Amino acid sequence: MNVLGQLGFVVASLVLAGVLLFLNFWRTLLFLFPGTVRIEPEAPADQMDLPEALAPLEGQLQALGFTPLGSHEEKPLLQKATRSYDWAHPGERVFATLYLGRDDLPRLYLLTPLASGGFVVTAGYRRPALDLPGYRSGSLEGASPERLFRAHVRRLDGLDRAEPGAFTWEGRVQAGRSWYQGLGRKEIRRQNLQGLLWTAIALAIVAGAFLGRRAG
Repeated sequence: MNVLGQLGFVVASLVLAGVLLFLNFWRTLLFLFPGTVRIEPEAPADQMDLPEALAPLEGQLQALGFTPLGSHEEKPLLQKATRSYDWAHPGERVFATLYLGRDDLPRLYLLTPLASGGFVVTAGYRRPALDLPGYRSGSLEGASPERLFRAHVRRLDGLDRAEPGAFTWEGRVQAGRSWYQGLGRKEIRRQNLQGLLWTAIALAIVAGAFLGRRAG
């Protein structure tokens, strides 16, 4: 291969590697350091700026007996914060959280902290299924809030839920922090393993491009 050909190969390799790193490096950081996700309260219930796309789900949650708590933001390293909108059902001791996904589609999941420090999570979109001591996570893709709520409550049978006083805005923020720093780590790493692999491929492309040019 002539010099221009070698240079073109190196440039193309670096561009491809750069794109892969841009898309996946933050997922690698999340895989390695899930506890670094920053969770902060954003606005109380009477000041929540709910996106129009989430309004129908809000109405269905209120019909089920959920009351608004407020909003919070979750910010991984190198990414913009995602704003989430929280409700609680004190009777059943369930948090409900709405947010817009990266595809701008509405997302809803239900979360119950357990007295043991564990969690039960049920999502209305695709999510890894896990059943570990003190931790259950699963999904019913496309389910209505009512169906999701019934399924979540059934999954709580036999489990000791956190006290009703924990189902406040402050309690929801603390539950999120505890999830990222504790039992949620396994699920986060499963979700972001592909990002770690693509980052490794990108670094291998960079190394191969420079080593190949040096050998040439």
